[in-house]
Order: sequence, then structure tokens, then C-alpha cells
Amino acid sequence: MTEDICAQDRQDFGITDLVNELRQLRTQSLASRRRKNPPPKLPSKKILGSVIDNLSAVLFPNRLGLLELTAEGTDYFVGQTLDSQLRELYKQIRRELQYFDENQDENSHHVNTQALELTRQFAKQLPDVRVLLETDIQAAYEGDPAARSPDEVLVCYPGITAIIHHRLAHILYRLGLPLVARIISEIAHSITGIDIHPGAQIGDSFFIDHGTGVVIGETAIIGRRVRLYQAVTLGAKRFTKDTEGMLVKGIARHPIVEDDVVIYAGATILGRITIGRGSTIGGNVWLTYSVAENSRITQALMTTEPCAGASSI
Repeated sequence: MTEDICAQDRQDFGITDLVNELRQLRTQSLASRRRKNPPPKLPSKKILGSVIDNLSAVLFPNRLGLLELTAEGTDYFVGQTLDSQLRELYKQIRRELQYFDENQDENSHHVNTQALELTRQFAKQLPDVRVLLETDIQAAYEGDPAARSPDEVLVCYPGITAIIHHRLAHILYRLGLPLVARIISEIAHSITGIDIHPGAQIGDSFFIDHGTGVVIGETAIIGRRVRLYQAVTLGAKRFTKDTEGMLVKGIARHPIVEDDVVIYAGATILGRITIGRGSTIGGNVWLTYSVAENSRITQALMTTEPCAGASSI
């Protein structure tokens, strides 16, 4: 009886017709993209999320590692975790390389060799990431009176979670792996509400307070000791199109924020403009022009109030 009901349900749902229709749509989609065969498998968001979590534990084993981890076992934990996670990352990198070069088989010697070399180059930069993250954590601790310890900042603050993901994703982006990098950045976006494109260049001692709604575009350049508050946007003012009306990719279109700048909640800064060193941008300001060093930009009348000794704009 159960089998008869299941068969009847399948017929009532129109599954056979749906399968046929979805197959036709896939075929049409492949044709529109000039593909003869289904595309290779994409890197796995689920696996990459696990890789970043575990690499975070490698960078900070005593805070993000195993609860029962002892001092004697730390190096063993770091080594074992690195070995397993770099192997997983290698597989995801290989998938990206094969995806963008359909002429290469997934198991080809060329793809495997290139993926291995890129994974090695990524791994070599992990100590530098740890150094940078220490400055980010310290900046958050010193910049937030509610923070009671750097450890609290590391395990609790969404801005630190986002910047850990970004520091790792940015390396992959620079290595020519934009898809894996973008997946990692979007994992952080979904967790924290902070959207940092992996192409953005961010200096040391970076602090995002609260964080929700922050957007940092691909070609943004952020200097040292910069602090952002929630809902800040570093975006593009306009998008250049080619003669066929298609968006031109890769051009510099996001702001440059120099050292020691503070940008308060809700500020929107658009275009390839420069925010001079030591400036403060007030809450809810809409800014589309460059400002000199040590400027004070407020929402009221959108006037510029340079600090003592600074030139007027």
C-alpha cells in the first residue's frame, strides 16, 4: 500500500514533467553561455567555511582551538590541523582552476601542480596574517571602552571575525583565486553582516565597531589604524560601461582611506576619492569628493572643519 501511495504521489506532483522541463532549461542555459557540457564542480562553500574555521584555530589555538588543548599538545594540534586543512584547501583551489579552464581535466598534471603551488604560497603567508590580526585585535581592544580584554575581542566581536576571513581571503585573491576568495568573504558576510570584498586592501590595526551593514568594495584601499562604525559604505559612485553597454570590470572605483581616519555610523563614501590622513567623517554623511588631511566632515551643512594647522578644502 505504501509503495502504491508513493507512486501515486509522484504522479500527482508531476515530477516526470518537472524533470524534463528542468533538463531543457539547463540545456538552454549551457547554450546561452556557449558551453557544450555541464560546467565543472564549483568550490564548496561548506568545506571552505570549515577550512577557515580551522585555520582560525591554527592561528589562535589557545582561544579558538580545542577546549581540552594543553600547552604540550598545541604544536601537534597546529601541525595536524594545518596538514588536513591545507589538503582540503588544495582540493577547492583545484576546483576553481578547473572551472575557469574547461579544457583541463580535474586530475590533469597541470591543474594539480598549479593548485599545489598556490596552496604552498598561501600557507607561507599565514604567520604574516597572524601578525596583522594581532594589530587588529589590539586596535579593537584599545578603541572600545566596553572591551575587557583582547581575548574577548577575538572570540566575540563580529568585526574581528570578518577581518580574519578577509585577511585569509585577500591572500587567495592576490594569488589569482577570486572565486574561492569571494566564497570565503561571503561566508563572513552571512555570519557578521559585514561585507568586505576580498580585493580590498586593508592596513594593520583595522577596527570595525559593531559592524552590521558595513560595505567595503573591491578596489578600496584602507590605510593603517582606520576605524569604521556600523553601516559605513565605501562604495562606487558610478559604473563605467564599454561600447556594447557591458560593465567594465576591474577599474579603480572605490575610496582611498588614508591612515588614522575615523568614519562614524551610516556614512556613505563613494567613488575613487581620497579621505586624507587623520580625518574624521561624521555619522550619515554622504561624501563624493576628496578631503584633505585632518579634515572634519559633518552632516550639518556638509561643511569641512580642518583641524588646527590643516589646510582648508
